[in-house]
Order: sequence, then C-alpha cells, then structure tokens
Amino acid sequence: MTDLFEHPAVQPQPVPGGRRSAARARAAAKRRRRRRRRAVIVVVACLALVSAVAWASWDRVSGLVSNPFSNQAQDYPGPGGDPVEVVIPAGATGTRMGHVLVESDVVASVGAFTSAFSQNPQASQIQPGTYQLLTQMRASDAVAALVKNERIETRVTIPEGFTAEQVLERVASVTTITRDELDAAIADPASIGLPAEAQGNVEGWLFPATYTVQPGDDATSLLSAMVARTVAELDGLGVAPDQREIVLNKASLVEREAKYAPDRPKMARAIENRLERGQRLEIDAAVAYGLGKSGTALTRADTQDPDNPYNTYRHGGLPPTPIANPGAASVEAVVNPAEGDWLFWVAVNLDTGETKFATTYEEHLQYVAELRRWQAENGG
Repeated sequence: MTDLFEHPAVQPQPVPGGRRSAARARAAAKRRRRRRRRAVIVVVACLALVSAVAWASWDRVSGLVSNPFSNQAQDYPGPGGDPVEVVIPAGATGTRMGHVLVESDVVASVGAFTSAFSQNPQASQIQPGTYQLLTQMRASDAVAALVKNERIETRVTIPEGFTAEQVLERVASVTTITRDELDAAIADPASIGLPAEAQGNVEGWLFPATYTVQPGDDATSLLSAMVARTVAELDGLGVAPDQREIVLNKASLVEREAKYAPDRPKMARAIENRLERGQRLEIDAAVAYGLGKSGTALTRADTQDPDNPYNTYRHGGLPPTPIANPGAASVEAVVNPAEGDWLFWVAVNLDTGETKFATTYEEHLQYVAELRRWQAENGG
C-alpha cells in the first residue's frame, strides 16, 4: 500500500453554542409532548361529558318510550283492588285531591289524576266528604267515581221542638255515635262550646236542623255543631250574650205551643205581656216538660202540683230552663214579637192546631168552650 491512498481521519468541527442549542431543543420537545398530553385529556373529558349528557337524554327518552307516562303521570291499569275510604277536604283542588288519593294508593300519581280531572267536565262538582273507592284504580275511573258524589255519610234530622233527651235518642238511633258518648260530651260543656250563660244545661242550645255525620265524627263534634248553629242564630238576630238564655227559654215555649208560623209572633207577644204584668204564664207545655209527659195528657192535679219547678200555673216568671230546642222561626218571633194586647191563647182544634188569641179572660173562656165542644165531638 502506498500513501497515495491514505487519507487523514475526519475530525468533527465544533459548532458555536452547540451544547446550549441541544438543551433548548430537548426542552421544546418536552413542552410539545406535554401539550399533546393535555390536549388528549381535554378531548377525552369532553367526549366523556358528551357521552353522559347523551346517555341521560336517551334514558329520559327511552323511559318515555317504554312508559308513556312520566313519573308524574304514572297510571294504574285498573279496575282496582281492595276497598278504601278517602276523605276529600273542603275546598280541595284537583291537585290536592290527587295527593289524597296517591297517599291512599287509589291512583298511581298526581299527574295522572289531574289530567283525568281536567278532562272530566263534572270534576268541579266533586263535594267534600268521605268516599269509598278502590286501591290502584285508573285515574279516570277514580274521577268518575268521585263525581257521583256518593259519599259515606249519615244524615240525622232534629225537628224543631225536640227536647235534649229526644235529640240524644235520635242521634244514637240514627248514627254510630252511642248514647254513652253523647252523655260524656254533654257532661263536659266546654268541650262542645256551650256558652257560660247556659249554666251547663244543653236544653234549648241544640239547634234543630239536618246534620251530616261522616266516619270519624264523634259526639263532641256533632253537638258542637248544634250549639254553634244556635249561637250563630242568636248572633244573627243581634241577641246580646246575657239575653241568649232568656230568648231561648221564651222561644222554647213558643215552639211547643204554636202550630202555625203566624201564631208565633202573637204568642211571643202574649208571653211578654204576661211577664210585664207579673201574671203567671200558665203554659201547659212547661208543666208537661217538668213531669216528662205529653201536654195533652195533663190533668188538673198536674197543674196544681207545686213540687214541679216547671209548673207555670203555680210558679211565676219563666221556667228554670228552656223546655225544648226552638227553631229559627220561634227565636225570631221572640226577638221581633207582634204588636198586640193578647194575654191568652188556646188551641180550639187539637187535630189542626188552630189557635185563638184573646185580650180578656171572658173572651178566652169563649174559646175554651169552643175547645170543649171540639173535644166532645171528637171523643177528646
């Protein structure tokens, strides 16, 4: 080999600032890698969020597809299961009724009921009260059942002129409220709202009317309603509290003695005229009340019995208490009596109750003779 073919080794040429440039390049590469990682994370997060939203939307949509009623409009297929009693409160809206029925498992949802309620033109006529429906009814069937207004209730009618004893017997015989429960309520006057001026005696304060007794009502609530009606009647006529008992006492006499409405104001005036004169009332109905017998069954001995505190032939003034529960017409007659000088009255026909009024005792005796003739002709 000759030196003509030998070449010197090639030596690397130094580059100005080479080490620093390499470091910068490596740092830039790292930054690029970090940016790429962050971008990937952001993209993944966005995709996850979009997927979650899409899944939630699909879940709702698929729920509507699989169940045509939403959570607020689920409905039972009906026709229903076990009987159940529900109470529709006074003033309840369709929504309130829906909540009541959902709580009793009558309908599946408030939404289904309100929808059916709005589609039934008679729904607004639903009355408050207790109804017997079925569990798990179709909402439209529940509305249809309610609009019939076939409530579970008992009506008890108290006629005008019933005594307290008769009222209690009527209630006990017609409703599920027992006589013992009624007696217990009366023994606690405050519990039934009996005013202090009644002095614990309910006679005269149990207003005659027709009352609706629903499941859950008790003796206290029913008697309270009767007393409240009496107070409302007196208040409506402007009777002062300290005059209530007196008005009811007079009205009870009118109620038991009068047969016809036109006679009531005249009888109320005759009672006032006698009281103003200090004349004994001599009312058979009061005597009979004290003896616990019918007024038509009185004897002369009964009217002479001084031991009967209700004997208005022997004792002056009003009886110790009212002798019955007067109706509105008798109370109004006492508050607004007719104008006249009558002092006497007598029923001249015991079948019809025809009553004649007199201003003098002589005139009264003529009417008494007319009564005696009627009795003779009719076996009285």
